[in-house]
This record gives sequence, structure tokens and C-alpha cells, in this order.
Amino acid sequence: MEKVLVVGTGLIGTSAALALREKDVTVYLCDIDADAVRLARELGAGQEWTGQDVDLAVIAVPPHLVGESLADLQKQGAARAYTDVASVKVDPIADAERLGCDMTCYVPGHPLAGRERSGPAAARADLFLGRPWALCPGPETEAGAEQLARELVSLCGAKSVTVGARQHDSAVALVSHAPHVAASAVAASLESGDEVALGLAGQGLRDTTRIAAGDPLLWRMILSGNAQPVAGVLDRIAADLVAAASALRSGDLDDVTDLLRRGVDGHGRIPGKHSGPVRDFATVQVVLRDRPGELARLFNAAGLADVNVEDVRLEHSTGLPVGVAEISVRPQDTDRLADALRFHGWHVPPVPATHQVSQHRSQGCPR
Repeated sequence: MEKVLVVGTGLIGTSAALALREKDVTVYLCDIDADAVRLARELGAGQEWTGQDVDLAVIAVPPHLVGESLADLQKQGAARAYTDVASVKVDPIADAERLGCDMTCYVPGHPLAGRERSGPAAARADLFLGRPWALCPGPETEAGAEQLARELVSLCGAKSVTVGARQHDSAVALVSHAPHVAASAVAASLESGDEVALGLAGQGLRDTTRIAAGDPLLWRMILSGNAQPVAGVLDRIAADLVAAASALRSGDLDDVTDLLRRGVDGHGRIPGKHSGPVRDFATVQVVLRDRPGELARLFNAAGLADVNVEDVRLEHSTGLPVGVAEISVRPQDTDRLADALRFHGWHVPPVPATHQVSQHRSQGCPR
């Protein structure tokens, strides 16, 4: 694959373009928003498309526009093969079939990666590293088209996962779309909170509501394309919440305890670092000052101690110029890391032996 056309220079399209440019693939960019193309070009994502033939066209537009874009590109004979990155698959495939698209050279796709920010300015070449990338080839899909789609995934550093379109939509309803709505519901409840309540907010609330900062209009389009599967998951979540509220009012907390336990079990099923099995890590807490270079110094000290940082979480202290970094490492590395950090002047609270190993889920260090 030498030449790729990216149609849609938002977060995902521009990130894919940047990743491909790092692998010396020639990338052409196309978008109805001329300013978005201009910015993507300035970021080094590629050059503007003026009709050149390419090996693969990556359609990075909202789900309801995928079929129309595919039809237009195929009429122009733009590429040998086509894929998309929409977060739902059943409706775009149905649209493409209805519009008479050639389905033999089309491989529906969806990278499971993103950010709360949108647009080309938020794009990153490493956005897809280690992430699953769903590919949903149909029975008529030609091997050459599927091979090009898999090459795209590999060049972007992601891991291809073959799945049926309907199974994909049910899966993302459970692990992505419904959680976003649930997080938005929690965040929306904060609108009625006073300054005292919000001043007491901790890292747990930030973690729970982080994804609620996504673009509402974009998420409206995503949810409308996967409405029934998402509604089913939300019905189950709502039933659990109603039962918990009823139990709290009655004072019989068995149902609440059961929900909390099932929550622990469900959390335990999320794949760990590099999509591998979950591992137990010890957590070392370090007090950070709010000044430039603190994290760099922290990681440098860990490196000098020959300790691999499996994960890190930052908890900010509201109104204070300090925070706490929770560093997850292998249990056998705990004492060595703590001693090294203290040697370099860090304040490291003692780790009680009974709490040294936590059921922490490592997802890899944030970049």
C-alpha cells in the first residue's frame, strides 16, 4: 500500500493520516471543510486530494454519510479498496447496499480509539497504538480488499479484530455507547450541585464523567445509528439503579451489595495491559508539586531504579499546588521504587503491607 486517500479530516481521519505518514505512505486528504483540510496539511497529515488514484480510501465521516461517500468515491474510481471508521456498522452497510455500491471492495471498519476532543487539532499519530480495530468484511468481500484494510490497521499500530456487523454494534453498545450515556447522566446531575458540593469532587468523579465531555452532536449521530442495542443496555443499567434506589430507601442493602459485587466482577473482565489478562500490581503513591517537569523527573527516577511503570494515575488536590501520582508496578518492585524516589527527594507515603497489592487494571501509561 503506497497511496491512501483519507476522506474526512477530523480526529480519527487525521490521526490515521499522521500514522500513515510516519510509515512513509503517501496520503491525500479530502473534506468538505476546507479549513480542516488546511489544518491537517499543516500538521503534516498529507496533501490535498485532486483526484489521484489510490490503493485504499479511508472514509472518516459520520455514520449516516458513509454510504453516500462510498458511492461517490466508487463512481470516481478513486481506489482499489475502501474502508470506513464509523462507530456503527449495520446502518452504513445497509445504506451502501441500497445505493448500489460495489461491496466486493468495501471493508467496513471501526478503530476503538478516540479522545474527548475532536477535530484535526486533537489528532495524534499514536492514537491507535495497541487498540483493537474492528473489521467487518461481508461474504462478498474480496481477499485483496480485506488485505489492504488489515495493512491499514497494522500501519496504524492497531490490532485487527474480525467481527460481524450486527455483533459489532451490539458489542459497542455495551462497552462504549451505553457507558457514554450513563456517564453523561451522572455528569448532568452535577448541574444542580452547589459550589460546596463541587468543591468536594475527587478523582473518582472525574474518572466517572471523563467521557461525558465528548461532542454532543457527534454522539447524537452515533447513538441514532445504534439506538436499539444501546437502549437495551440502558434498560438493564436503569433497572439496576432503580433497584439500588429502592433498597436504599428501605434500608435493606442486599441488592446494593449485590450490584457492587457484580460491578467488581464486571470490571475484572475488562482486558488488561496490551489486551492481555488482568494482573495484580502494587501501587506506590508519590506527592507531586504542581510545576513543570515533575512527571519527567518521576519517570526518570523510576527508570534509574530499573522499574517499569505499568500505569499511572494523577489525582489533583483542589485549591492546592500539589497532587498525588499513583504508580502501578510489579509487587516485587515496590520497595525498590519507593526507596529510589525517596533518595531523589520525593515524598512517598508508606504502603501498608496488607494493601500493597491492589486489583488494579493496567491499561498502559497515558501518553
